[in-house]
Amino acid sequence: MTKTIFLAGGCFWGTQHYLKQINGVLETQTGFANGNTAEKQRSGPGGVVVERPTYEQVYTDRTGYAETVRVVYDPDVLPLRRLVELYFLCIEPTSLNRQGEDEGTRYRTGIYYIDPADYGTIDDVYREVQHGYSSPLTVEVEPLETFTPASEYHQDYLDKHPDGYCHLPEALFEMARKANKK
Repeated sequence: MTKTIFLAGGCFWGTQHYLKQINGVLETQTGFANGNTAEKQRSGPGGVVVERPTYEQVYTDRTGYAETVRVVYDPDVLPLRRLVELYFLCIEPTSLNRQGEDEGTRYRTGIYYIDPADYGTIDDVYREVQHGYSSPLTVEVEPLETFTPASEYHQDYLDKHPDGYCHLPEALFEMARKANKK
């Protein structure tokens, strides 16, 4: 049995690369979550309705989408609690619409679930993490409403471009490789 959750952690290149290092993560895919697909864009007279947002459209910060990673995992190897704990290690959870040097609503942090039973575990970890900060966490926790995969160019970007831009330090990837090993 596998489970799926959607995690937004700023630029999805680094977030995907981090998450896929964790033992128990079976598959990752970059994309855009929880935006407004009915918003009109100014790409011509009168605008057009965005059905499947492109990276360029999301980059405008007018679609409401967050760069997000779809994570398929094995809950027998990687319980949801542990996955969410590890997710919190790769983000600055009090930074609103900014991770590293990346700024804008598309870079907001969020945990988007599809199984309502997952909410309790997510909320428990959220509350535990909040105790470590004097400022409120700005991580969205919501049911997934929409997800559109990003283009192939954005899938596994840091595998294809090892020297490509990433807001996460290399040491974090090494920690992720060791984090859930027996």
